[in-house]
Amino acid sequence: MATVSQPTIDTASTPANRLSAIDRLLPLWILLAMALGLALGNVFPGIGAQLNRVTVTGVSLPLALGLLWMMYPVLAKVRFETLGRFQGRRELFGLSMVLNWIVGPVLMFGLAWVFLPDEPAYRNGLILIGLARCIAMVLIWNSLACGDGDVAAVLVAFNAVFQILMYSVLGWLFLTEIPGWFGAETTALDVSMWEIARNVLIFLGIPLLAAIVSRIVLVRSKGSAWYEDRYLPKIGPTALLGLLYTIVIMFAMQGDQVLDNPFDVLRIALPLVVYFGTMFFIAFFSARRIGLDYEETAAVAFTAAGNNFELAIAVAIGVFGVTSGEALAGVVGPLIEVPVLIALVYVSLWLRGRYFPAAPAQSTMSV
Repeated sequence: MATVSQPTIDTASTPANRLSAIDRLLPLWILLAMALGLALGNVFPGIGAQLNRVTVTGVSLPLALGLLWMMYPVLAKVRFETLGRFQGRRELFGLSMVLNWIVGPVLMFGLAWVFLPDEPAYRNGLILIGLARCIAMVLIWNSLACGDGDVAAVLVAFNAVFQILMYSVLGWLFLTEIPGWFGAETTALDVSMWEIARNVLIFLGIPLLAAIVSRIVLVRSKGSAWYEDRYLPKIGPTALLGLLYTIVIMFAMQGDQVLDNPFDVLRIALPLVVYFGTMFFIAFFSARRIGLDYEETAAVAFTAAGNNFELAIAVAIGVFGVTSGEALAGVVGPLIEVPVLIALVYVSLWLRGRYFPAAPAQSTMSV
């Protein structure tokens, strides 16, 4: 049998080094924001009451502004115009649909109950994360892994729209109905579908609409190149500022809870690590099994493995409160996602050489 030569990988820089310093050090920024919030809460014990003087659907106005702020730059990157592409690829989009909206939520639900049977608040926070499918950061992981940028863009756009339609339904189902099927009525929460839908419409719907309108208006007036090369690079980093601002306020308001339960963060982190790895491998080998090439396989795998923590945090705060365990679980999410997904980029590139020896080495998309 003829020997097939392995593709030459661009080793000029490793995947981690190709991330910006801001993205590469995201866990550090989150930890610093947590620490700053805890310090503010200790120095100003009444800060929580002051921040809650004006609220939006039960969320303090300063916090609501942060939640909206961190969502818009993320959604502004989504290429909604790509939704009409690849209409004939039923096997690809059918697989992605099953992975994102059936396998992912069910897997996170199971892991939450296995790892946190005695912590309903943290468990529910993880379930909210499992329902919030990734809509932006996945484009970075996919690019670093040399995946198909067009496929990833379409899947991300679809996930963004689908979350508006179905997140509240699935949230109500997994939080209040399914636990009862297993005799867990006493720990299931009575959360109405409208309660979740209201927060999704506010904290995802408003920035989503703003992103769609701004993309249409600015692309028509300034051109696509200006929007992609000038506008997005300027507003993109502000999403992190919005996230860090939100985390500072959250921890300023719930610092006592965190200090009293320092090991809870580790308990929340463990099922998240298992979830990311399991989803990636299920998606990668399922895509390979149905005959997708490497680039498409990577796009499907990373869109299935990533999650929209911004939405999970927003819904957790809106439904359960800023000092809730659900909100804390949401904050732990991005702290764990970045190092794990960077590791999975290396895994994906290794799997390419093993299972797709003829795959090209260069990325199809720049982020």
